[in-house]
Amino acid sequence: MLPRPLPLLFAALAATLATAACAQTTAAPPTVASVPAPIADPLLPRVRAALEAAENGSFDAAQYADLARHPLYGWVEYAGLRRNIDSLSNAQAQSFLARYGDQAAGGAFREIWLAATARREDWPAFIAAWKPELVKNTALRCAELSARQALRRADAQWTRDAQAVWSASGKALPNECDAPMALLAAQGGLDDTLRWQRIDAAAAEGLPAVMRSAARGLPADQQAQANDYAAFIDGVNERALNWPKTERSRRMASYGLARLGKSAPDAAEAQLPKYANALGFSDEDRGRVLYQTALWTVASYGPESAQRLNAVPAVSYDERLHEWRAREAMARSDWSSALAAIRKMGAKQRGDSRWQYFEARLSERAGDKAGADRLYREAARKPEFHGFLAADRIGQPYALCPLIPNDSVAAKATIARDPAVLRAMGLYKIERKSWAVREWDDALSRFDNDQRRIAVEVAQSHGWFDRAVFSLGKGNPEELRLYNLRFPLHHDATIRRESAKNNLDPAWVAAEIRAESVFDPNARSGANAMGLMQVVPATGANVSKRLGLPWGGAATLYDSDTNIILGTAYLRELLDKYGGQPYFAMAGYNAGPAPLARWQSQRPGMDADFWIETISYKETREYVARVLAFSVIYDWRLNGDAMNMTDRMRGRIDAPRKRFVCPLAAAPAAKSP
Repeated sequence: MLPRPLPLLFAALAATLATAACAQTTAAPPTVASVPAPIADPLLPRVRAALEAAENGSFDAAQYADLARHPLYGWVEYAGLRRNIDSLSNAQAQSFLARYGDQAAGGAFREIWLAATARREDWPAFIAAWKPELVKNTALRCAELSARQALRRADAQWTRDAQAVWSASGKALPNECDAPMALLAAQGGLDDTLRWQRIDAAAAEGLPAVMRSAARGLPADQQAQANDYAAFIDGVNERALNWPKTERSRRMASYGLARLGKSAPDAAEAQLPKYANALGFSDEDRGRVLYQTALWTVASYGPESAQRLNAVPAVSYDERLHEWRAREAMARSDWSSALAAIRKMGAKQRGDSRWQYFEARLSERAGDKAGADRLYREAARKPEFHGFLAADRIGQPYALCPLIPNDSVAAKATIARDPAVLRAMGLYKIERKSWAVREWDDALSRFDNDQRRIAVEVAQSHGWFDRAVFSLGKGNPEELRLYNLRFPLHHDATIRRESAKNNLDPAWVAAEIRAESVFDPNARSGANAMGLMQVVPATGANVSKRLGLPWGGAATLYDSDTNIILGTAYLRELLDKYGGQPYFAMAGYNAGPAPLARWQSQRPGMDADFWIETISYKETREYVARVLAFSVIYDWRLNGDAMNMTDRMRGRIDAPRKRFVCPLAAAPAAKSP
C-alpha cells in the first residue's frame, strides 16, 4: 500500500476519569430510532444516463421528458450548459440562473458562467451574474474588478478592493489579475510601501518570481535591491555580504539560507556565520535558518540531529520543533534528554495526552512513580490512543462518554425530505460525489446543530458514511461524542467472517476501513488504492492468486465483500511477515515495505509505544496511532467492552478485556479519536 488520504485528525471530547465508585459503566451503544428508510428512486438510472448524454452532447430533452420534474434535473441541464459554456447565450444563462440560482447547481453554473463571460469580456453579463460571496475566488474577484473597470466604475472603492487583492498574500496571482493590477499601478494605487509589503510576503513564501514582479514600478535603486534579494532566495550568493545592514536585508538573507537548509542543511549551516556576521543577524534571523537545518535533519534522524536541534535559539522553537526534540531523543533511547525536551514544551502542548503519557513513561523510567501516576491519570481521562495506553499503565477502565440523542421521528423525516438533502443523496447514489457535496454543503449552511446531526444520520441511512467525519465536531465539540455516527459499522457480518478466517481482531479490520475509506465502497486514492480497505489492484491480484480466487480486474475491488476478503487476507500476510506485531503491519500497510524496513533497522527491539512515536513520516505515525485507537472504539461497538490497548498493540486477540466508564463529573473538552 502507499500513503493515502489526508490523515483523519484526532478530535476532542470531554471527561474526567473518576474512580469506579463514581463512574457510570458505558455499555455498548443502544439501538436508537433511525431515520425513515430511504425510498428507492426508480428514475436514478435514467438520471445517470441523462447526465452522460448531456456531457457527450447527445442529450434530447424529449427523450427524457419524464425527468423534467425530477429533483436532479437541474444538474442534467447544468451538464449540458457546461459542455457549451463558451457559446452559451446570455438568455440561456439567465434563464438557468433564474430557475436554479439559489440551489447548488446554480452556484456551480454561476462560477463557470462568470469565467466564460470574463474570457469573452462580456462585462454587463458578468456583473449581472456576480454574487459578493464569490470574493474568495481570486480569479473571479479579479475578473469582477476588470468588469467594474470596463464599465467605468473604477472609483475609490475599486482601488481599495484591488489593493486588498494585491496585499492578501505573497503567492502568485492568477492571470485574471494582470489587467486590474496594471490599472491600479497606473492610477498610483501601488505605492512603494505596498510593493515592498508584497515583496516581503513573497520572500517569506520563497517565491522570487513574485518578488521580481512586485518590484516593477519601484524607483530604480529600490528595484535593483529587490531583484538582488530575489536572486539570493533563488540561490545563495556572496553579493548579500554587501547589502545594507537593515532589518529587511537580514530577513531576506535568512529566508534564502532557510530555503537552502531544506535541501542542503550542511551547506546552509556552513554558510550561516558568514552572512550572520556581515549583516548582523539577530537570534530570530539565525533561528529561521537553524530551524530548517534542524528540521530537515531530524526528520531523517541524521547523526547531527541533536546538535542542530540544540543550536536553534529558544526564540525560534515552536510546537513542531519541541516535538521533534523529544522524538529524536527517544529514537536514540536517550530517556533523560527526551524527558527534558518534553518539560521544555509550553503548557498547552505538554498537556496533550500524547506528551502527558510520554512524560509519565519517562518519569517512571527515572524512578518518579508518584509523578508518573499523576500524569497517567490525567492522560487516561482522554479517549484516544495515548489515553488508552495511560489507563492500561495504572489499571483503570477506559473513559468514554457516548452521546445518544433522542430526536423525534418527525424531526428526522423533515430533514430527510429537505430538497437539498434529497438531491445530495440522489447524486451520491449515482456516483456524482463532488456535486453531492455541493448540495450537502448548501443544506448544512441552513441547518442548526440538531439538524446537521440528523442530516448525518440521513446520509448514513443512504450509505454515505463520511459525512459524520467531515460535518461533526467542527464548531461543537459535544458532537465528537456521537460515536454511533462518527464510527459507522457496515458489512459487519463480512468483517467478522473474514477476521475469523484470518485469525484477526475484527475491531482492527473495522478500524482499518474507517481510517482508509470511512466505509465508502467506491473510494479511490491518488495512488489508485480502491474500495473499502483501499487495496491497490496489483496487491488485490496477487492476494487473489495466492488464495486461489478468480480475479476479475481492478473493478472487483469496488465490491465490498471482495475488498474485505482481499484486504483482511493481506493484513494477515503483513502480520505474519512482521512477526505478529500489528503496529508493524499497520505501518507497512500505510507507508510500504521500504520505509518500514528502515524504521525497524534503526530502532530494533524498541518498545512499541516509543517505536510508533518515532516513526519519521507524520502521516504513518498518526495513522498507526489512529487505527489502534479506532480499534478500541470498534471493539466497544462490536462487543460492549474492549481488549486492552497494550495487548492489542502487541498482536494478542485473546487478551483480558476492559470496561468503559463515563465519569459523572465532566471536564473541559479533550481530544478523542
